[in-house]
Amino acid sequence: MILRTAKIEDLPTLLDFEQKIIEAERPMDITLKQHEKISYYSIEKYILSKQTEVVVAEINDEIIGSGYGQIRDRQDFFLQKQLGYIGFMYVKEEHRGKGVSQAIITHITNWFSTKDIEEIRLKVYEKNPRAIKAYQKTGFKKHLIEMRLNLKS
Repeated sequence: MILRTAKIEDLPTLLDFEQKIIEAERPMDITLKQHEKISYYSIEKYILSKQTEVVVAEINDEIIGSGYGQIRDRQDFFLQKQLGYIGFMYVKEEHRGKGVSQAIITHITNWFSTKDIEEIRLKVYEKNPRAIKAYQKTGFKKHLIEMRLNLKS
C-alpha cells in the first residue's frame, strides 16, 4: 500500500467515496436529506488548497481509501490560533480492518506536524462504533458531546 497526496485526476473516485460515506451515515442522522443527492465536501477545492492535504491509499494503482487534513482557524479564546481537522475518512469495505485508516491518519498527522499544528479534532457519529474504535486506536479521545432537540417532534 502506498499513500499519496490526491490529484485532480482522482476526483471521480473521491466523489464516489463521498457518496458511499453519505450512504453509510444517512441511517445515523435523521437530519440529513434522505432522497436526494447531497455533498459534504468541496473535494476539488480541497485538493487545490494549501490549507488541506487530501490523501489517498493505493494498492496496485487502485485507490482503496481516502481522508483529508485541514488547517482551520480558531476563535481567539483558544490557546492555539489554528487546529487540524480530519475528515473524509473512507476505506473500501474489502480493505477494512487492515490498518488503512490508521496509515492515512498517521500521514495526515505528520503533515500537520510540518505545519506546526498542535491539536487535531474530528467528528464521528456516536452510532458508528467501528469508526470510533479506529480513531481511538490512533490516540483520539472523546472530548465533546453534541446534543440536539427537535421542537417539531
